[in-house]
Amino acid sequence: MMRSKWLVTGLIPLILLIGVLGWVLMNGAGVEKDPAAPIEVLNIEQIKVTKSGFELSVSNTGPKTLTISQILVNDSVWNFSVTPSDTLKRFDKGKVSITYPWVEGDPHTIKLITENGIITEGDIAAATLTPETNLENFLNYGFIGFYVGIVPITLGLMWYPFMKRFSRKWINAILALTVGLLLFLFVGTLADGFEIGAEAPSVLQGNMVVIIGAAITFLLLIGFDQYQQKKQEKNGYSPFGLALLMATGIGLHNFGEGLAIGSSFALGEAALGTFLIIGFTLHNITEGIGIAAPLLKTKPRFRDFILLGLIAGAPAIVGTWVGGFIFSPIWGALFLGIGAGAILQVIYVITKMLMEDHKKHLEPSVSWLNLSGFTIGILIMYFTAFFVKF
Repeated sequence: MMRSKWLVTGLIPLILLIGVLGWVLMNGAGVEKDPAAPIEVLNIEQIKVTKSGFELSVSNTGPKTLTISQILVNDSVWNFSVTPSDTLKRFDKGKVSITYPWVEGDPHTIKLITENGIITEGDIAAATLTPETNLENFLNYGFIGFYVGIVPITLGLMWYPFMKRFSRKWINAILALTVGLLLFLFVGTLADGFEIGAEAPSVLQGNMVVIIGAAITFLLLIGFDQYQQKKQEKNGYSPFGLALLMATGIGLHNFGEGLAIGSSFALGEAALGTFLIIGFTLHNITEGIGIAAPLLKTKPRFRDFILLGLIAGAPAIVGTWVGGFIFSPIWGALFLGIGAGAILQVIYVITKMLMEDHKKHLEPSVSWLNLSGFTIGILIMYFTAFFVKF
């Protein structure tokens, strides 16, 4: 009897809510006034430059069905075709094909006009043939990811024998430097996620996807870490487990880095040159140093370094492929959010580990040496970023 009453108290508000929403949908909110302009949202997800002209992938993310009635290219009316149809229902996707004699390197502006006069604009900064999905381009993009991901991470890991001879206080300073590196990466990953998320259809709330991905990842990793410690019934953290977690977070960050590189090359907005490769190598080599730092009090195997290097660097290759051939802003935002959450969890773990070690040796929680290492870590990432920010 009590259980039935309890269920009824939960169902009554739900039934009333459904009734209110149904009434509003059927009768309106009480203000009988047509909107000044129809609500239509047409998103341009991708623009491909082909030999014959342009191909646009579009989607209707507004609440109403819309029809594409006219297209302007550089303010001139142009013929076009839409498959499967020029009328798109909500969340329908279509491909707009425009035969146009584009000029290599010239900017072009494409405007899509619906039958209600709503204009959606897409820009091509410098027209160049969009890379086709073939083996040659697949390998070329893979090499780009290899240069900017695996190579610098591996070079950073090679500093391990040199750092191995440091005393406990200097090892802690290196760990503090790692926290500085990771904090810079965390903020940068969030910023990149918000930038990519803003390109997604507004109905998908790209920026919130970044925040949700980061928050859930952070909490899940914290919970998993506490479960592992309780299961093993010991205090402290596994050095290799911490390095592995760090490599995973950095790998997700590098996946986002690869997305940006791949999409830039696909749009012809960047040129692959020695300067760019050198810039990413200098910027990412410090990530390898950070991954090696938790292992300084242990004797890892050679294959451990190979595994860590691949986990941290290989996602840059995958990101370059995805960015160059099948980039989706909403998925990019999600992966960058997950990467930010993983990086934040590593920052939490290392900081807690440092404070516990100082407490164990009756030292202040924050020493001048650690503060110096933390500051240097941030400054290293800041100044090496000059080589890769344009």
